[in-house]
Amino acid sequence: MSQRPQALFALDAENVPQVFPPEVLARLQKSVDIDPDLVVRDFTDPRVLGALARTEVLVTGWGCPRIDETVLDAAPRLRAVLHSAGSVKSFATHALWERGIAVSSAAAANALPVAEYTLAMILLAGKDVLAARDRMRTERTSAGWGVIPGIGNYRRRVGVIGASRIGSRILELLRPFDLRPVLTDPYVDERRAAALGVPLLPLDELLRTSGIVTVHAPETPETHHMIGRRELALMPDGAVLINTARGALVDHDALVAELRTGRRTAILDVTDPEPLPADSPLYDLPGAFVTPHLAGSQGNELARLGMTVADEAARLYAGESPAHAIDPASLGHLA
Repeated sequence: MSQRPQALFALDAENVPQVFPPEVLARLQKSVDIDPDLVVRDFTDPRVLGALARTEVLVTGWGCPRIDETVLDAAPRLRAVLHSAGSVKSFATHALWERGIAVSSAAAANALPVAEYTLAMILLAGKDVLAARDRMRTERTSAGWGVIPGIGNYRRRVGVIGASRIGSRILELLRPFDLRPVLTDPYVDERRAAALGVPLLPLDELLRTSGIVTVHAPETPETHHMIGRRELALMPDGAVLINTARGALVDHDALVAELRTGRRTAILDVTDPEPLPADSPLYDLPGAFVTPHLAGSQGNELARLGMTVADEAARLYAGESPAHAIDPASLGHLA
């Protein structure tokens, strides 16, 4: 085998042992020569310029500084950036692709726990579990055994906004259940929707006809507050809105007003702003269930991200292309 390429970590140092625990780090080091004790947070630091000049592979993650032309000039041997998280928008510039440098992301691996969280919330929301928990906590009693009308997961329509990595994974996870998923996405045509196994609807029709709506669109100028007062008003009474994408996709003032009517429930793992201010009504409104951006990789799930990078490094070492390379033309509509 050829000599392992020189690699360098560029991310928040405290994340290295979580994303690359010993067994994952060992797999990574089979393919690249990388020092886990040398972690870059500032490419202009004179102490790392020598290492940067030798670097052929950057292993990035949350906290990676911006990689612009100045950085690339200091790293003439760089040929790949392997990102151990989701979006690369915060640090990747088009100069990377202009210089023919491959950029890979673990976004597909990070999509899995978000999709699992969303699936769990869909099933719980369909049974009205969260509202029932709140009622029991407040009333200190239960109606006892009996049939509760209006709830259940048999043929309930679930509207998925966005066939992103996460949205597509949700559609896959929903297949074994007796639910009726539908999709809206301006970048998806009827042929792709058929391949995903769902009807493609305009957004307004999806909102009007879905008991549960889950948001998986990217944050772009076009999607800012895409769910506002008008859109929320289209949703039927008792409908549930789930957002695990980006907080700014939902107009929170409009959402708070809707929740105060008692017409619907919202499950929010992302908010705008994030974190919420201490006086936000979303903490106390009965119809709001808010979690602290934990749907994505947490705890032992972080190792899945590191393993994705280790697998990509192995492909590079074998002379193959990354399996999760990012097309710069798609950045505008990626999360």
